[in-house]
Amino acid sequence: MSITRENAPLAFHVMAKPTGPLCNLDCSYCFYLEKENLYGGGKKSKWAMPDDVVEAYIRQYIEAQDVPEIHFAWQGGEPTLLGVDFFRSVVALQRKYANGKTIHNAFQTNGVLLDDAWGSFLHENEFLVGVSVDGPRDLHDKYRVDKGGNPTFDKVMRGMEALKRNQVEFNTLTCVQRSNSTRPLDVYRFLKDAGSGFMQFIPIVERISAAPTEDGLTLILPGDESKAKVAPWSVDGLQYGKFLAAIFDEWVRNDVGRVFVQMFDIALEAWVGMDPTLCVFAPTCGKAMALEHNGDLYSCDHFVYPEHKLGNIVEHTMKDLVTSAQQQKFGNDKQDTLPQYCLDCDVRFVCNGGCPKHRFIKTPKGEEGLNYFCPGFKHFFHHIAPEMRYMAHELHNQRPPSNVMNYLRALDQHPAQKSRPGPNDPCPCGSGKKYKKCCWGNA
Repeated sequence: MSITRENAPLAFHVMAKPTGPLCNLDCSYCFYLEKENLYGGGKKSKWAMPDDVVEAYIRQYIEAQDVPEIHFAWQGGEPTLLGVDFFRSVVALQRKYANGKTIHNAFQTNGVLLDDAWGSFLHENEFLVGVSVDGPRDLHDKYRVDKGGNPTFDKVMRGMEALKRNQVEFNTLTCVQRSNSTRPLDVYRFLKDAGSGFMQFIPIVERISAAPTEDGLTLILPGDESKAKVAPWSVDGLQYGKFLAAIFDEWVRNDVGRVFVQMFDIALEAWVGMDPTLCVFAPTCGKAMALEHNGDLYSCDHFVYPEHKLGNIVEHTMKDLVTSAQQQKFGNDKQDTLPQYCLDCDVRFVCNGGCPKHRFIKTPKGEEGLNYFCPGFKHFFHHIAPEMRYMAHELHNQRPPSNVMNYLRALDQHPAQKSRPGPNDPCPCGSGKKYKKCCWGNA
C-alpha cells in the first residue's frame, strides 16, 4: 500500500510553553507577552507548568506519534526562568515514557540567564539551543530590553559564551524588524563572527487594533475586521525580501556548506522538488501546535487566541485534539483559502502563500488574503532562482551544492561569460569539462 496523507504515520510538533508568556525581557515587538491576559495576567496566575501537566504532556506526546524519534521543543516566554532542576525532571520523565523511541530536545531562549550550570546540563543531555539575538549591539538593544528598559546585548553574549565553553550545539534566531532590516550584512557578519553556524531570520509584523478585544488582546488575527494598523516596529514586506537577498548574495559566494541559513535550506528543498518542510512554506499546516503552561493546546504558536484553542490535554488526549476536525480544517484552510493571485504565481511552489497569520492585505485585483510579505517573497525567490537551479542540478547529479561558489567566482572573474558560454567552451564552474557536459542543463 502506498503512503498517502490519510494513511501516513501520525507525526506532529508541539511548541511547549512551560512558563506560558512569562518572560524576563520586555521586547517591544513580542507578540506573546500580552497572552498573559488570557490567563488572568500578572501575578494572578501561576505560570510554571504543574507537575501533572508536564507528565501528561510528555507521556501523551510520545505515545501519540507513530515515529521512532520524538522532538520536544521548549519555548516561552522564557523557559530558563524555571531553572535547571525543572528540566532535569523533564529528561527523567522522557526516559520513563520513551518506550524505545529516541528523544530529542530543542530549547529556545533569550540567553540572558545562561551560565555554566545551564551549559553543563544542556551539553550532558544533548539539547539543541536556539539563542535569540538581533545583530550587533545597537541593533539588538533597539527592541530587546529587560523589564527596566535596560539593554541585554552583553548578557546574551555571555550566555552564548557559556554555551561555547560547554560545547552545547546552538543556533541563532534573529527577528527581522524595522531597525535591523536595512543592515543585512552587518547582521549576517556579526552572527558569523559570534560563532553561529545555523541561522534563522524570522520576519516581524503585527497589526495593532485601535481597541483591545474582550480578552485584552491588541495584536489581532488576519481576518479580524477591527480598525488596526501595522505596528511601527514591523519590517516592510519588500524590505524583508531585500534583506534575505543581500545575505544570500554573500552566503552563496562564500559560505555554502559552512553556514546554514534556514530560509536558504527550505528554498533548496523546493527547487529539488520537495514540499518545503518549514510550516510557513508547506502547502498545508496544522502539524505544529502550541501548548500553554496549564495544558491548553492551540492550533499554532501564532494563533493563541480563544477561537483557536483545541482543548486541554488533562481533559482530552493530545491525539484526539491533534486529529480533531477543528485542527484538520485549520491546516487545510492554508491551501483552500489561497487567492487566485497566489494560485497563478510562479513561486507558489516554494512560498505556498506563506504563514496564514500574515495574510491580511489584498491582491492587485482586490482579493482578500494576500500575504503581507508577498512583495518580499517574490523579490527574494526570483533573485535566488539561478543559483538555486544550479545547486539543485548539482544535488541531482550527486555533487555538492557548494560547487556553486566556484561557478559564481568564475563568472565574477569573467563578466563576459555571464551571458552564457558556448556549449564547447570550458564550464565556468572550473570542473575542466565542456559547458555542455557540465552545467549546461542547469543554466
